[in-house]
This record gives sequence, C-alpha cells and structure tokens, in this order.
Amino acid sequence: MTLSVDELFDGWEAAWSGKDPEAFAEVCSHSIHYEDPLCSEPLEGIDAVVAHAERLWAGFPDARLERMGERLRSGDFVAAPAKLLGTHRAALEGLPATNRFVVVHCVFYCQVEHDQLWRVRAFFDLYDAAVQLGVLPARGPLGERALLVLRGFGLRAARGGTA
Repeated sequence: MTLSVDELFDGWEAAWSGKDPEAFAEVCSHSIHYEDPLCSEPLEGIDAVVAHAERLWAGFPDARLERMGERLRSGDFVAAPAKLLGTHRAALEGLPATNRFVVVHCVFYCQVEHDQLWRVRAFFDLYDAAVQLGVLPARGPLGERALLVLRGFGLRAARGGTA
C-alpha cells in the first residue's frame, strides 16, 4: 500500500465533505462495494456511491465528515472512526426537512485494493440519528415501550389481555 491510511481516509473524508463527486475517484476503486445502515442493499460501483452521497448533500447541504480518532491498518484492511455532521435542510427520502443539526458517529471498515478503497462498510447508530432528527423518541423506558407497542409487541398486555 503506497498511500498511508491517513492519506486514504483524508481523501475519503474530503470527498464526502467537499461535495465533489469527482473526488471519490481519487480514493475509491471504480468497482467499489459500499454498505451503510441507510442502504437497502450494497451499492456497487463508484457511480452508485456518488448518487448516495448526492442524496445526503441534497438533504444536508452543510454535511461534512470529520476524523474522530486513530485510523488502523492491518494488511489490506483499514478502519477509521469519524463523525458526520450536518443540518437537515431539505426533504430526504420522504422525510420533510427538520432543520435539526445532527452528529452521527461512525466507523468505516474497508478493504483496500491497488491503493484504493474497494470494499467499504460504514457502521453507525441509525436509531440515534432518527432521535436527533426528532423522528423517533429518545431511548428510555417510556419511549422504547411506546415503540414496542406500536410495533405490536406487548399490545395484548397493554389492552389487559394475556401474553
């Protein structure tokens, strides 16, 4: 690996933060495989990743990805903690703008091939992001219980029936 792990992830963060679709080509393989909790299925190819980023940029025009800690490398595998920050200013996937600022901590676990990100998997707490946007109630006894009732768990017990 000619590029250091820092150079690779600095480029990755710059691509997401700079809102320049061409910047992904500098650090990503054209046959990149990408997954995160918002993807219904893995994305294949750099064009799919760029389209995913453009949806984020449309809903969060001030979105930026920032380094959070030490980046790690073991052979062809690299990992980096980061945080995504931004304000939800426009409708996104049917969710009207909330105008709320969110901070989503994430970890990218990646496989590198020919000095480029080839497989990328992003891990973050989608529930926490939804709470920050005001879409779901905060964690805790009442909020979690209400969600379980809405999903059908404990519904009979809530109506006085037996489980």
